Amino acid sequence: MNVLEVNVLVLAYLGDTIYEDYIRRYLINKGINNVNELQSESLKYVSAKGQSNYLEMMLEDEFFSQEELDVIKRARNNTNKTHPKNTDIITYKRATGLEALIGYLDLTNNKERIEEIMNYILER
Repeated sequence: MNVLEVNVLVLAYLGDTIYEDYIRRYLINKGINNVNELQSESLKYVSAKGQSNYLEMMLEDEFFSQEELDVIKRARNNTNKTHPKNTDIITYKRATGLEALIGYLDLTNNKERIEEIMNYILER
């Protein structure tokens, strides 16, 4: 399979689950033991707005390689015009870019880079 030919929304679909799993494990490891509190805390990270903000920080810090930027741009430029009601299309597309990158990195077995990205986010 050529990962570059995988639909970016499919990459984002995979990346979303990986990203959310990291966040949930992080919060549980922090000692949060209440489901409502876990849900509330996770929204700071897993919402489109949160993901978009983290992506922008990483872009400003020139955190990504050119290959990674290409995946992010491909996802942001996807022609899908639908988005959740609670966010604007630009924010949603940025979040999709981050999720697609994580999905791409997973399919290319680059778990170390996913770890670096998640550590960057979780240290903010």
